[in-house]
Amino acid sequence: MPPADAAGAVDSGAVGTGAGDVGAVGAGTVGAGAVDVELVGVSVRYGSAKAPVTAVEDVSVTVAPGEFVVLVGPSGCGKTTLLRLVAGFERPAAGTVRVHRKAGVVFQQPRLFPWRTVAGNLGFALARHGVPRAARAARTEELLALVGLPGMGGRRTWELSGGQQQRVAIARALAAEPQVLLMDEPFAALDALTRERLQEEVRTLAAVTGTTVVFVTHSAEEAVLLGSRVLVMAAGPGRVVEELAVPLPRGPGVDVAALRGSARFASLRADLARATREAAA
Repeated sequence: MPPADAAGAVDSGAVGTGAGDVGAVGAGTVGAGAVDVELVGVSVRYGSAKAPVTAVEDVSVTVAPGEFVVLVGPSGCGKTTLLRLVAGFERPAAGTVRVHRKAGVVFQQPRLFPWRTVAGNLGFALARHGVPRAARAARTEELLALVGLPGMGGRRTWELSGGQQQRVAIARALAAEPQVLLMDEPFAALDALTRERLQEEVRTLAAVTGTTVVFVTHSAEEAVLLGSRVLVMAAGPGRVVEELAVPLPRGPGVDVAALRGSARFASLRADLARATREAAA
């Protein structure tokens, strides 16, 4: 699979070759068993053939349509490596990676074009994905409204706050109308209040649109708030050591502040914190 382009979307039309296999079927279709993402016996190795370093070993994960799956664990456990495999940026040394529908990527840093306006950044993405010029302005406004930035298309990216820039990055990823959204610690560099606000917005966005999300974080609280399922990873080499279901209410009508303060949320967060401590030991 080729890497994501500058517009933040993964091409869904190629099948890889080599020791590990990476592939995807066309956007808008779902594979057998209603699975969006499949990793089967995946291992990743770096370094020379004489002295290889195994970063990820024998990981198997499936993600169903509409799931919000969070990868959490200590630094160096392979969370971002797995996300990069799904995005097509890397190939496994062994095993198979399949993405059955079109994927978009949101990075930790927004990576916007500073010489373009907000509308210019989104217009570039829309053009890359074949949206006719006549339709781009209206689609740009739709995307900005979706991420809470209506009417801001004329602003320069350097005039925006960090949270606003990340909203534009999310809108850019959504320009390709992906069914799968890959998010690599997108809120890590933001202040606490902005991070909480964007967490709520992404949570609602996923619930309303039915988008499948694979999300990487270091935060147990963020994982419990966002994920419908959390995979805990351990390092040396990277592997999934525990899986937790998160049976919390979702959707635009949920009082997130009350949810954060509930006993159920505290219990789930404590369980996950314990699991991540054990994974780091």
